[in-house]
Amino acid sequence: MTALAMRLGDRWSSTRVVGAVGIALGVLAFWLALPPLHTRTTVAPVVIGIFGAAAGIWAASRGERRAGGGAIAASLLGIVLGVLAASSSVAHLNAVVVWSTLLAATLRYATPLVYAAIGGLYCERSGVVNVALEGMLLTGAYFGIWADDLTHSWVLALLVAMLAGAVLASIHAVWSISLKVDQIIAGTALNFLALGVTGYLFVQHYGDQGTPGTIDRYGVPDIHLRFLSSWYFIGPIFGQLNLMIWLSFVLLLATWVIVFRTPFGLRLRSVGEHPRAADTVGISVYRTRYVAVIASGAIAALGGAYLSIGFVHSFNQGMTNGIGFIGLAALVFGKWRPLATWGATLLFGFSSALADRLPAAYGDQWGTLFQALPYLLTLIAVAGVIGRSVGPAAAGRPYSRQ
Repeated sequence: MTALAMRLGDRWSSTRVVGAVGIALGVLAFWLALPPLHTRTTVAPVVIGIFGAAAGIWAASRGERRAGGGAIAASLLGIVLGVLAASSSVAHLNAVVVWSTLLAATLRYATPLVYAAIGGLYCERSGVVNVALEGMLLTGAYFGIWADDLTHSWVLALLVAMLAGAVLASIHAVWSISLKVDQIIAGTALNFLALGVTGYLFVQHYGDQGTPGTIDRYGVPDIHLRFLSSWYFIGPIFGQLNLMIWLSFVLLLATWVIVFRTPFGLRLRSVGEHPRAADTVGISVYRTRYVAVIASGAIAALGGAYLSIGFVHSFNQGMTNGIGFIGLAALVFGKWRPLATWGATLLFGFSSALADRLPAAYGDQWGTLFQALPYLLTLIAVAGVIGRSVGPAAAGRPYSRQ
């Protein structure tokens, strides 16, 4: 009991609490100028942001660099965005910031990132780095829409997409696990392979006509929760979401249970951390990694299928546009944990949702700027600016049984 109290005391130390308060103040500096509050003075975000930055500096100077640095960054960003929002017209803000619409769009944009990131989680927890998530998403997107057009069944389309992603992942598994090829190079090669194969098949099959308009009719359906339609704020967000979004919630919870509460999850983590020790106690490192990598491809391909037959209802060459890499960055942000990774995907999804609404009031240049935000956050994640993320110890290291 004493040990538990000490752990909780360390986790919620006063220094960390001050850092968290600084982050909250940075968010508040921006939020005050947004609907429905509409603070019109630029003094409020500046003053609140200064207090938040001061809290961050205090926390960082006492060793809490992660929370302190986050508070400083959030406060500075809150000041800049708060001043811009306070200087903007109320009409423009009301046109852009409709919270229920923004949050519903955030879930739609975050969903393919969730599938990519969770697919990467299984792979990397086993000790195999997977930068081929982009190619697996693109493969799932093409074969999902092709199967949907062919069979007029979204269920079969999802199964075909998963199979295609698993095949591509099997190539990655053979190269990385059996042939011991550099995993980064293997993943990069597979991304180009997927781009070439899907582009060739798309042109051969659909030519200049593009994918047919009937995909909308036979695509993955939306789930209408009519009992939520009259609920204030909640109804517009959850009242009509695509089935794949709900399945992503199930996937997150199932992944948490599988990875952290089952014998398979224990084996998965052990071969990713200490493969030699796992092999010594009778765990098959090769088999566990093969299962994890192939499952990674199947799950990531579902994200691609959602894009093509659940979201935009069409396919274009290279339509994933780096979603796989952003999903990998979300995984790093979330420190290879499902729920924290989901939080990172929501952050990326919100920036995309906001970028979609900005051009209507502020012009295309602001939308373009915010479209670049997920990639900027990706660079921040890779650089380790927001806390240092330490992945599985054996990730990227081929294993040779002795």
